[in-house]
Parts: sequence; C-alpha cells; structure tokens
Amino acid sequence: MTRILITGSSDGLGLMAGQRLSAEGHEVVLHARNADRGEVARRALPNAARIVIGDVVTIAGMRSVAEQANAIGRFDAVIHNVGIGYREAHRIVTEDGLSHLFAINVLAPYVLTALMGKPDRLVYLSSGMHPGGIPDMDDLQWTSRRWSGSQAYAETKFLDVLLAFGVARRWPAVRSNALEPGWVPTRMGGPGAPDDMAAAPVTQAWLAVGDDPATHVTGRYFYHQREKSPAPGTQSVGLQEALLDRCATLSGVPLP
Repeated sequence: MTRILITGSSDGLGLMAGQRLSAEGHEVVLHARNADRGEVARRALPNAARIVIGDVVTIAGMRSVAEQANAIGRFDAVIHNVGIGYREAHRIVTEDGLSHLFAINVLAPYVLTALMGKPDRLVYLSSGMHPGGIPDMDDLQWTSRRWSGSQAYAETKFLDVLLAFGVARRWPAVRSNALEPGWVPTRMGGPGAPDDMAAAPVTQAWLAVGDDPATHVTGRYFYHQREKSPAPGTQSVGLQEALLDRCATLSGVPLP
C-alpha cells in the first residue's frame, strides 16, 4: 500500500485524485484549509486515512501542515495540488506581506517540499497557461507592476514547473514531475471550461503510484499521461536556482 498526501484536496481535482487512489487501495491523506472544509472532505471520502488541516496562505500555516504530515510518517508520494485561480481582480497581500496568489500557488508547495521528509515521488500541478507566464524574477510579488490576475496566475504556474524541475535536479533520488490537468469545469476552472473532467485527475494519480515505465522519470512535464514539452526557460538552472533561493529567503526555510 502506498501512502499519498494530496494538498488542497477538500474538493475539485485534489479530491477526485484522492477518491481514485483510495479506490485503488492506497492510503490517502487529504488536506483542507480549515475544519469545516475538512468535514466536507471526510464526507466525500470516508476512507481517507487522515485529514490534515491548515491554511497555507501563511508561512505559519504551511509549517503546521508540514508538521502534521511528518507526524503521520513518511509519504511515498506527495501531490502538490493546492492552488487558486486567475480571477483575483487586484493584488491581495497576506499577513506575511506576500502576494496571496504566489503564497498559495508557489511558496506553499516549496515550503512543504522543504520541510517534509523526502517521498519517492513529487507531483506538482501546473497549467496550460504556464507558457504565457514568463516571470519577472525581480518582481515575483507584483509590487512594481500593474496587477493582472491572469498573468500573475500564469507566472505562478510557470514557477511551479521551475520548482518541480529544480527539486528534480537537487534531489536525483526523488521523482519530481509537473503536469497540466487541462482546463476543466472545477470551481477554479469555471463552468465553461471545455476539457474532460474525468481525465483531469488521472495523470497526477498515475505519476504518484504508477508502475508504468513512463512514470519512472524525473524533471518532466506531462499532459494526459504523455510527456509534453514545457515552456522554454523552465529547464534553466539559473531560473530554478533563483526561484529556490527566493523561496528560501521569503519563507526562512532552505531546501535541504
């Protein structure tokens, strides 16, 4: 039996991946931002082994989730599903002084990766919008630029690929990959999203536990269980290191 943590899994694709993995006999640990959302998750997946609670909008919340996860034991795989979408009409600042979008979409996966025991596999959710998100590495918090919610979102998804590839390079014994699930009609994607909802959670579950030789890789990008070329720049060691350094500085948590 494989033990898997899925962040941001009280609903949407995270929950769907959890339901799929649980049905296959794996030990699934869900994550919800508060106790009410945890109860929703428990009702949706009664077979979940545990539910960790913590709002990863803050660094303290990220640390708490990592501590709870480590208390459960070592995970075979972690699916970094937590994220918010592209509809923020203005720049929201967290209590840590960070962009709300960056904190949840990028810093939270980084901090959890850095603080949790190393699993065998790491899976990071990106987006088909990431090629349009070439980031300004000197202004990741959007303090100098006029806010654009869609562009800021695309940048975070580019950064998630950088994170996956940077971790793959730093930790060669861990399979660390990124994927896009498609534009599907979740709460984040909206009701008009055209892609296949049933296919959306498959690739992350497959990368987390699959025996297929195609899953025995690291530093790759996938779409619907097939490798796909990521945006130019995501394989830049310089950009990967710049992101890891900035995340370590912002969070106070170095990547081991």
